[in-house]
Amino acid sequence: MALIVQKFGGTSVATTDRIKHVAKRVARWKSQGNDVIVVPSAMSGETNRLIGLAREISAVPDPRELDVIASTGEQVTIALLAMAMHEEGLKAKSYTGPQVRVLTDSTFTKARILQIDDEKIRKDLAEGHVVVVAGFQGADENGNITTLGRGGSDTSAVALAAALKADECQIYTDVDGVYTTDPRVVPEARKLDTITFEEMLEMASLGSKVLQIRSVEFAGKYKVKLRVLSSFLDEGEGTLITVEEDKKMEQPIISGIAFNRDEAKLTVLGVPDRPGIAYQILGPIAEANIDVDMIIQNVGHDGTTDFSFTVNRADYTKALSVLEAVKNKLDARGVVGDNKTCKVSAVGVGMRSHPGVASQMFGALAAESINIQMISTSEIKISVVIEEKYLELAVRVLHKAFGLDKAD
Repeated sequence: MALIVQKFGGTSVATTDRIKHVAKRVARWKSQGNDVIVVPSAMSGETNRLIGLAREISAVPDPRELDVIASTGEQVTIALLAMAMHEEGLKAKSYTGPQVRVLTDSTFTKARILQIDDEKIRKDLAEGHVVVVAGFQGADENGNITTLGRGGSDTSAVALAAALKADECQIYTDVDGVYTTDPRVVPEARKLDTITFEEMLEMASLGSKVLQIRSVEFAGKYKVKLRVLSSFLDEGEGTLITVEEDKKMEQPIISGIAFNRDEAKLTVLGVPDRPGIAYQILGPIAEANIDVDMIIQNVGHDGTTDFSFTVNRADYTKALSVLEAVKNKLDARGVVGDNKTCKVSAVGVGMRSHPGVASQMFGALAAESINIQMISTSEIKISVVIEEKYLELAVRVLHKAFGLDKAD
């Protein structure tokens, strides 16, 4: 007997028919002797609808009240799913996050989980129940309802799996696993049988939308075995995300090609080349609550230098206005920007023991006359900023260059 936590996304529970299908799937796992905890999201589109209602009342809704309304989407799903399981002959109980006592901090709309009281769940499991827990939500120490931010149901599921020391946390979504890259861009993309937490974390942070990044961080920290499976296919092993094993180092150098279209590049021209200049530029950017990704400061000439960085495209206009004020304070020559850029990344733990990955990547892009504007590296990834119009070509070229289109 194993303890399994299963998370089902919004598309998996989008209709009552799909909820019935989820109940049948859970019944199969239960019939094999497993204890099962199910964490569903709200029905597809429901959270957006609820937030839309709030914004019809107030342009800037109170965060506490926004969490109260946003959390109700999952409350509907857990009750419907418990009912569907009863129809399958299963004993099932549903709980909201506050009922279980998922304790969070008080950061409304993006709270972080601090602790989970597993007493009720363990008691119900011992009595043969399937326990259905609302994802995305909890309560702070004062009893206020909180939500975990977009994609928070993944984090809820992983946190429950960690608290109860589950054998596996299964994330059911509309894809059947993690692929070497987006199959819509590269039809030859292959599903990976396994991928390490480190690689998945990089893939998630670099644009892969399969898993929410916080859930991967949580799973890696608490060594929770994570498996991505399809809600719509009854067969297949999906992709197992696990800790790195030594044998992995002898397997393919690169595990996947990730990309992000939502990049914008900004450059402050002719700033004084002196200590503290980076802080004087990025301090105001941080105060404006704008996240910075890549940063490059050029070699100084005649006492001045150019300072470039990238931000999410949604923050481009805001960042430009901040930099105009910075330019005047620093007596810089000017500010230029480009919101037609993208980021393409090669990810793989094999990079640690294989030299020449960067040159292979840059050579493949050069052969297609794709100019690299910025470069960022870590121990297991290399990212480049290029013109957005070359994104799909770059992804296809790199996928082929690293042999990701071929079977292991």
